[in-house]
Amino acid sequence: MTQGNILYVDLNNHSCRVECENYLFDEFLGGTAVATELLFRHGKPERDAYDADAPIIFAIGPFNGMYPVATKTVSLFKSPLSGELGESHAGGRMAMALREANIDALVITGKSPEPVYMVIKNDSVNFYSAKNIWGKSASAAERIIKQAEGLDGRKLSILRIGNAGERLSPIACATVDGSRHFGRMGLGGVMGSKNLKAIVISGTKGVQIDDPKPYNEVYNELFDRIVKSKDMKKYHDLGTASNILPLSSIRGLPTRNFSQGSFESSHAISGEEFAKTHLVQHTACGHCPCGCIHLALLRDEFEPYHYINAKVSYDYELIYSLGSTLSISTPHDILRLIYFIEKQGWDAISMGVTLGWAADAYIRGIITDKDTGGLAISFGDADAFHDALQRCAKGENEFFSTLEKGAAACSKKYGGADFAIQYGGVEPGGYLTGENFIVTSLLGVRHSHLDDFGYSLDQKIAAHAQPMEDQVKAQVKDAEWRMVLNSLVICLFGRGVYEESIIVKGLNALGLDWDIERLEKLASRAMKRKHEWKKLCGFDIDSLAERGVPGRMYRVHSVSGVSDKENIKERVKLYRKYAGI
Repeated sequence: MTQGNILYVDLNNHSCRVECENYLFDEFLGGTAVATELLFRHGKPERDAYDADAPIIFAIGPFNGMYPVATKTVSLFKSPLSGELGESHAGGRMAMALREANIDALVITGKSPEPVYMVIKNDSVNFYSAKNIWGKSASAAERIIKQAEGLDGRKLSILRIGNAGERLSPIACATVDGSRHFGRMGLGGVMGSKNLKAIVISGTKGVQIDDPKPYNEVYNELFDRIVKSKDMKKYHDLGTASNILPLSSIRGLPTRNFSQGSFESSHAISGEEFAKTHLVQHTACGHCPCGCIHLALLRDEFEPYHYINAKVSYDYELIYSLGSTLSISTPHDILRLIYFIEKQGWDAISMGVTLGWAADAYIRGIITDKDTGGLAISFGDADAFHDALQRCAKGENEFFSTLEKGAAACSKKYGGADFAIQYGGVEPGGYLTGENFIVTSLLGVRHSHLDDFGYSLDQKIAAHAQPMEDQVKAQVKDAEWRMVLNSLVICLFGRGVYEESIIVKGLNALGLDWDIERLEKLASRAMKRKHEWKKLCGFDIDSLAERGVPGRMYRVHSVSGVSDKENIKERVKLYRKYAGI
């Protein structure tokens, strides 16, 4: 197997070229590690995220399209939300389409003079006017592009933005195919700043396996574990929504803007309840036999006797951010909020947590009816939250325009920083577990709950205490190893299946000469390089524990108790020591 084809696109003049850079993949494997090096090469940390020449980089790894559950594409860019490293991962068919087109990385620079969408087929790129879809929702844009392109026997992957990205919202996402997303860090806004509405990818090429026997052995071993064992059964059955009840029972489910960890209506919005009353379909990303995508039917009356009938994807993070965080206690109301957010193209986590700040701020009188145009934004009032989203979409006034910029921007303008739940400008995933997760949120290179197993570690030490130094060592080791997983680029739901030994066998079966020692060196180096980029952007580790944690997090009871500022300072110090950053 040979890797190294990089497609460069310049939107300034609608030009492209393909360069073969095998050495880059030979040294950095693929995915996130390669994308980081390309960011150093083509990006400038001092540039604004919306600078025309700030690059958007997409990359896949050697396992994409070759082994099951290796379904993700990674994107790196400068984040308009955090002002530093932006990294996001998405499933769907995009990784498969890039593999079929024989493209290992895509680097996009420049800004189109007019709105466009680009169509990639193998190594050719065509540009088309997007004036007829500019202003359309993310879902409508996909439908129109499919009709315009025609399938012609090809399996397309379509990446596009919604209206939020066009407005340059820093919490705008980019949607892939049916319902997958580059959800975090504002990629949608960066695409909007380049007048790039969508990217369509397809290919007709394949990969030649020189020796199919060892490849088939590895493939079958992985397939059997994924399909026939219990390793990934949770994700197929209830999906991550199964986390609602257990986390609430141990005070780990963020509720009413992180003011408590248990939700009295957790049973009403549990994965079990969603499955019983609303689940209509399981689907999967390209080349994944797991089927973890859960689709619910939303039937909602928008005018008398007129109804929306839509399939809406849900998971734990969406139920947390638009359910317990807002004290919403029915699946129908949560799905209604998800549906509107999906069409606009916002990051549902960021928008949900920001709405939580707004409800808190309204209760405290920090924002008033004058700001909201008379709208009472209250916990538990789904209609009010839906109305707020509509006003954001219209840019009704200064307050609602600020609301779609995230919790940090809102608290900076109006106050309430103590309960604006964000770390480095980024709203966190749904875990009120304790100090290890706070460190994940502060130091994780992609500002994701999936940067390491901090939330899981908090739950373990609640039952079995460990010395702090041992906790931090384990956290750093796990964070580094995920650099390997994200360079392959697998779905992290399969991280328990993709153990070290099977990864090495899988690489060797593809003719790639990697061993454990070499992978571990890559892991440490890749994480250091990411932190290097973050520091060049102004990321200040030393100030994190003092000024980077919302005050509420030092008062609320979590799974492992009440977090302590001095402990966080010590954890950050230890993390820097063991990560070498």
